[in-house]
Amino acid sequence: MALKQTASQTIGPFFRYCLTPEGYGHRGIAGANLQIPGLAGERIRIAGRVFDGAGAPVSDAVVEIWQADSAGVYPATMEAGKFCGFGRTGTDETGEFRFDTIKPGPVPGRGNSWQAPHIGIIIAARGMLSHIFTRLYFAEENAANAQDPVLATVPAERRNTLIATRGADGVHRFDICLQGDNETVFFDV
Repeated sequence: MALKQTASQTIGPFFRYCLTPEGYGHRGIAGANLQIPGLAGERIRIAGRVFDGAGAPVSDAVVEIWQADSAGVYPATMEAGKFCGFGRTGTDETGEFRFDTIKPGPVPGRGNSWQAPHIGIIIAARGMLSHIFTRLYFAEENAANAQDPVLATVPAERRNTLIATRGADGVHRFDICLQGDNETVFFDV
């Protein structure tokens, strides 16, 4: 079935057509594969699903990531052939998204603090008039997570919504719940 855009929804799907045009046969400015030849660092896959408040998958969300490289440095430019730290993809009919990237290193925080390795995530979807922001932390980084100044601002009982777990297949699973009992923690920017 060919995907076609329509003006029948408040915010989309035109925004998805413009932001993730690969599903419509066009080339986008960013994709889901941030790995390039010769890239230093541990190559990882992040996969998850986006759910609405009723627990149903959101099949037309746009998920963006922004991250540091393995040395903890955010790229300053998006030069061809270099790690850019930015990716974008849409969810499929089951709400699934995935990124192939590298595991980021710790980054400097305010003062003399260090932030644990993490990936910034932005989600946009139908019915949302503004995008939302969250972070993905890595379960295997217990010591660094315990010292992270941003994660420390989140109530202890909700921190697990920000932690990706590594499965037996090596994939870091990170589901995003937009509302409800298991709502992911979102940040004001």
